[in-house]
Amino acid sequence: MKNIKLALLIPLSAGIGLHAQTADSTKTTNLNEVQIVGTRNVNRSATKTAVPVDVLPMANLIQTMGQIDVNQVLQFSVPSFNANKQSGSDGSDHTDPATLRGLGPDQTLVLVNGKRRHQSSLVNIFGTRGRGNTGTDLNAIPAFAIDRVQVLRDGASAQYGSDAIAGVINVITKRSVGTNLYQSFGIASRGDGGSSITGLNYGKRFNSGFVNVTGEYSSRAKTYRDAGDYREMYGDASSTNSGLWLNSEFALGSFTSYIFGGLNHRVGDAFAWTRSASDDRNIPSIYPNGFNPQITATIDDRSITAGIKGDVRGWSSDLYVSSGANKFDYFVHHTLNTSMGATSPTEFQAGGFGLSQNLAGLSLNRYYGAKGKGLNVALGAEGRSERYYIFAGEESSWQNYDPTKASGSQGFPGFRPSNEVNEGRTALGAFADLEWDVNQRLLVSGAFRFENYSDFGPTANGKLAARLALSENLAVRGSFSTGFRAPSLAQMYFNSTFTNFVSGQAVDVKLANNSDALTTALGIPALKQETAQNFSLGLTANPSKGLSITLDGYQVSVADRVVLTGGFDDADDIAGPFLQAENVSFAQFFTNAVNTKTQGVDLVLSYSKNLSGAQRISTGAALNVNRMEITDIYTNALLTGKEDSYFGRREQLFLLASAPPMKGIANVDYVNGKFAGSLRATYFAGITLEDWVGADDVYDPRVTLDLSLSYSLTDDLRATLGVSNLTDALPTLQDSETEGGGLYDPVQMGSLGRYFFARASYRF
Repeated sequence: MKNIKLALLIPLSAGIGLHAQTADSTKTTNLNEVQIVGTRNVNRSATKTAVPVDVLPMANLIQTMGQIDVNQVLQFSVPSFNANKQSGSDGSDHTDPATLRGLGPDQTLVLVNGKRRHQSSLVNIFGTRGRGNTGTDLNAIPAFAIDRVQVLRDGASAQYGSDAIAGVINVITKRSVGTNLYQSFGIASRGDGGSSITGLNYGKRFNSGFVNVTGEYSSRAKTYRDAGDYREMYGDASSTNSGLWLNSEFALGSFTSYIFGGLNHRVGDAFAWTRSASDDRNIPSIYPNGFNPQITATIDDRSITAGIKGDVRGWSSDLYVSSGANKFDYFVHHTLNTSMGATSPTEFQAGGFGLSQNLAGLSLNRYYGAKGKGLNVALGAEGRSERYYIFAGEESSWQNYDPTKASGSQGFPGFRPSNEVNEGRTALGAFADLEWDVNQRLLVSGAFRFENYSDFGPTANGKLAARLALSENLAVRGSFSTGFRAPSLAQMYFNSTFTNFVSGQAVDVKLANNSDALTTALGIPALKQETAQNFSLGLTANPSKGLSITLDGYQVSVADRVVLTGGFDDADDIAGPFLQAENVSFAQFFTNAVNTKTQGVDLVLSYSKNLSGAQRISTGAALNVNRMEITDIYTNALLTGKEDSYFGRREQLFLLASAPPMKGIANVDYVNGKFAGSLRATYFAGITLEDWVGADDVYDPRVTLDLSLSYSLTDDLRATLGVSNLTDALPTLQDSETEGGGLYDPVQMGSLGRYFFARASYRF
């Protein structure tokens, strides 16, 4: 039980900048066994890097927080990280699109134990965050398998490759010994959204290494929120999530072999828009009172990484291979195909899509120590292949059997054979990374990376960074880097015909890829890479014992950002004939449409002090101020006068609202022997969106309060009671013209409201 007590001494906000060892790992591993992200010098701690790195002790956070998945834990722990549950957004209802510093979900690279993780196969079409982007499904990794999460808040394409424009999230999984059982229950104050999570972690050390295995099962019930006139059923989706994770190492002669990876199976069920009894898409003999289609997504995710590492003539070497895949299968139930009449089935298999990634790499690292005056040299190469595919649903899920009626299954028309694709690409890259402690006060580092993609050619990027200690307790740091992001295969090849709702009216929309005749007619070229410039400057200070302060300013300029356009309707002089021929009303597509500039400041303060006896108090505050502006919008001669359809104000505001302009977290943690308590406040600044009729939806600032109380019942058993969002804060009420048709969009803290939870952990 001692380990659990120690965990509570770590302030929650210290996750933002924490670099101490977590209690769950004290018996088995040193943090330096996995280096800090952002530096390849294994002798470097998080506080001594030239760029800001947060280290969050996940094993401790999930004991005291009401959230049950990784994205939501990070949402209420790191101010520059934002994720919300969507509603009425098809596949996005079953994942949480997440952003770092307000940039796209696909502009943050995710690593697991230092190795690149595959992305989700989902591209977000609806919703208010991550619109038009792909991302990585962090919730596919069991939360109970994670020891800590490192968040590099700085551009790192030159170090780690494509997608690292906003930064890098490195998930470190457990190496601990022993058996731990974890159980949590929770429910919203409105009586919905009930959740349960059960986790079992087992670790055993051998003379030649260790094995750590985690099994986790969670379930979450739907929430039911007011949607005004347009929707009878609206709220967060229900889900069940089963995960298994392995982390292991074994000696192999003078080398060490390792294997880690896992399986995840999720079934989510979400409400689509209501079809009323009189709706021309309803068949009264089947649903005399109308119906609410439900979209079920079955998501399977797998990954495995294996490698061998050790000393080769003074160089720390790491040779590895990795494979990962993500697949979405869609099913629609409580629905019908209107064109089939009274004989229509009420359930359909609607097809889906998948993504796979395979990579192999070699990295070499050498620290020259005193002889080399603190020089660290890292070299490496990596090859990667990716494949994306779409598979069609059963014929009745997409076919039209009566041209006077709507096609396919209502709620989610199935993918058609004409939508099917199976496309891939390869990328080869090499990097060099140098760090030099010029003297005891000055650190300088540089990185260079070259990559060549089979589909759009070569790219080269660099980074320079430095840290200067002005005194023992004060240092300045800064960096400049260039970055890039290859468009995801989903952005390049996804295509579908789906149903959207504009002011409550159903419209069929074609999303065309860039090889479609429609996009060619509009003069839209093939997608190309995004490029970026990232500049940061900050300071770190320890003015007194127990007090730490970091302040970092940044600017990220991104050119040729890939976005999802607005809708071109069937009356358009160019798009109209194509749409009329396919009996759809609108068309959208992906294109490199805008340049953006994001400027901001991250401020983190933490203070801890031992009081009398076994008492300790820890406090922290963290603030992110973030402002994005769209500096250019690209069009061509054919699009003159069509700017509102191409990328109008509504789409612009969705992009700009990827993060609130200000978000802050403050906490107080108190420990007295067997008792511990935590109080945390989270501030979300206001944002503005535009609704379907062109009016502004203004969301006022909001504050949430979270409280948890823990007690050690025995040396091995600890119980926690808590409440998230104590004041039941919800986004500002709007009307039903929002994106999802509810009385508010999924912004800020979301719509769950006040949430009570109970946790218990047992070590045996």
